[in-house]
Amino acid sequence: MNPWLIAFTVMLATFMEVLDTSIANVSLPHIAGSLSATVDESTWVLTSYLISNAIVLPLTGWLSMMFGRKRLFIGCVVIFTISSFLCGLAPNLFLLIFFRILQGAGGGGLQPIAQAILVESFSRQKQGMAMAVYGMGVVVAPIIGPTLGGYITDSFSWRWIFFINVPVGVLAVLMTMAIVQDPPYLIRKTFQQGLKIDFIGLGLLSVGLGFLQVTLDKGQTEDWFESRFIVMCAVIGILGLIGVVLWELRQPEPLVDLRLFTQRNYSMATLMMFAMGVVLYGTTVLLPIMVQTLMGYTAEWAGLVLSPGGIITLLVMPLVGRLLGIFQARWLVVCGLLILAVGMYRLSVLSLQTGFWTFVFVWTFSRGGMPFLFVPINVMAFAYVPREKTNSATGLINLTRNLGGSVGISLVAAAQSRLAQVSQSSLASHVTAFNPIYAARLQNLQHALQASGSDPAQAARQAQALLYNEMLRQSAMVAYVDVFRLMAWLCLALIPLMFFMKPAKPRAGPSVPAH
Repeated sequence: MNPWLIAFTVMLATFMEVLDTSIANVSLPHIAGSLSATVDESTWVLTSYLISNAIVLPLTGWLSMMFGRKRLFIGCVVIFTISSFLCGLAPNLFLLIFFRILQGAGGGGLQPIAQAILVESFSRQKQGMAMAVYGMGVVVAPIIGPTLGGYITDSFSWRWIFFINVPVGVLAVLMTMAIVQDPPYLIRKTFQQGLKIDFIGLGLLSVGLGFLQVTLDKGQTEDWFESRFIVMCAVIGILGLIGVVLWELRQPEPLVDLRLFTQRNYSMATLMMFAMGVVLYGTTVLLPIMVQTLMGYTAEWAGLVLSPGGIITLLVMPLVGRLLGIFQARWLVVCGLLILAVGMYRLSVLSLQTGFWTFVFVWTFSRGGMPFLFVPINVMAFAYVPREKTNSATGLINLTRNLGGSVGISLVAAAQSRLAQVSQSSLASHVTAFNPIYAARLQNLQHALQASGSDPAQAARQAQALLYNEMLRQSAMVAYVDVFRLMAWLCLALIPLMFFMKPAKPRAGPSVPAH
């Protein structure tokens, strides 16, 4: 079967699944108003999806061995499609959150299964292109999600952000049934051997990842460890994850194959994917908030700032896939980190007077580095992983990237909030009557307000309020650019790690497409 047809088939549903991680972000106020809930309560629409998604991701290798990769992929698409339809029909917030949990559980298996199918459908020489195809879905979808979600919500209804998954899901199921086949080594006599479910491992994993995700998602709104709820969630999550490690390493057929991390390339690539998730998701959340709160952009215009970045990522992905046949993967990653670092640094020197097109250009330039990271890192990660462990390896590396995204979103929100307080305190020390610049500015504003009709007392209060608001805007902007500068340093700090990885080489055995 033509591997490109297989790639289109598996990425069809996967793209929609990744899109759903961010498409509802800008629709939360509409969802809250429609279902008589607060905006804070509506955030569980996002959190519930991420929690169930995170729990299922590392289980896909084990589930593929139990039920077969093709059967599991079809089952995941069916669950995702039906639950999407039910989300669109949900009459209240409770049912919407419940259906989002089902949607996340169904969608959680799609990313790693699609990646495993692509790795084996293309020959070793063409795996760079396979990872480029995969990257088009999992990197571009979160970027265009808020823009598409805002357009659909404004033009139709928030319910249509879920309904659009239905026809795509039906098409994906039909094409998968006709095209995709399981490789021979995955065929297992499950029902003759008996279906052995590791309930202890599954329970520990669900508790660990679930409470960790809640900690990351709700930490900023609950003031982190000043909240007993967050402390409890963090302790339970850490204990659950420690329990998973201790338990799974003792199992002959583990639910999650943690022994993969003994392979140097895979462990280093997983760390790089975690860092990539931090930068990708953290900055994708940070920039639109900045331009909306400080520049007065609408949700649609904020989305337009991000959209060209998604387009450039989409265009550069195939190019990087071809370059992998010419250059070593590590040098492409170094190139990507440098591009991303320069882009983050350029964002850190912008100001409140920066124009729309400058934001678009700098953001688009920074996104041009993402394909140089995603594609080569995946190729290097799977270069030494045995084929029979591909499913487990894809599940873990996708989980790591998603966890990096959760950490990145929480990190930038917390850092921006703390740095804004520091900047505000620093700027406030200069806002005194003894500062001649402040005194002159205050006097000029008072005269201008009096000329527009305000009495002297009212003009004095209004002038002070205007200068105070400006101080808040400036301190917030300083915090935003400081966070972007931290991201630039993070990118540069990752470069030395590439020289600890072995060059990618073909795995043992013939490289024959398995589908």
